[in-house]
Amino acid sequence: MPIHVRAEPGDYAEACLLPGDPLRAKYIAETYLDDAVQRNAERGMLGYTGEFEGRPVSVQATGMGCPSAAIVIEELVQLGVKRMLRVGTCGGLQPDLALGDLIVALSAIPADATARHLVGTDQHVPTASWELVHGAVHVAKDVGQSMRLGPIVSSDLFYNPDGGQYERWSSRGVLAVEMEAAVLFTLGALRGFAAGCLLTVSDVVVEREFKRISDEELRAAVDRMTRVALATITSEH
Repeated sequence: MPIHVRAEPGDYAEACLLPGDPLRAKYIAETYLDDAVQRNAERGMLGYTGEFEGRPVSVQATGMGCPSAAIVIEELVQLGVKRMLRVGTCGGLQPDLALGDLIVALSAIPADATARHLVGTDQHVPTASWELVHGAVHVAKDVGQSMRLGPIVSSDLFYNPDGGQYERWSSRGVLAVEMEAAVLFTLGALRGFAAGCLLTVSDVVVEREFKRISDEELRAAVDRMTRVALATITSEH
């Protein structure tokens, strides 16, 4: 039994959603999964397994930041999980992004130390698994959900003292900043599981202006993202 995800092999499905927030994991399980069973509560990292449209799926909180996410992801691998799809929020870095927009991440710049520690001095570009990118794009199109597809950046810092860094990322075409995808993609490559990331724009940080989504709008946008994510992660293809 792993140290932090206190479960046994078979307790988690091969397909697993990864929200950062434990309460979002609980909400997804209670709202979208049939016959959901809580599998973990260690350190408040809530995890559940149930079914979505007749297919087994789990949802497990990772906490905030790559160090916390790396612990959870490594232990999910030990438990037999084969496909992991992050569902999170992000700060939009492009002026044409709106609050509540959906982003499908292709790659994640590792502006954090955890992902870099995993590969040492080698150069590595943390990249999502094509099957999950391709699946999410098609699911979104099928349900009429607009999306943006492209690179994001995973940062160590939420309160970043270098305000100009957002503008530099933006000028290079980076869509958004968040805190976990780089280590998820890196571990996917190292451990051999499919890794993907869907994000809801909860803030827009461009042109030295900060805009924050309302709680009601965020819930609606996260619901839209979650439906796309569940259909993607449980797809037979």
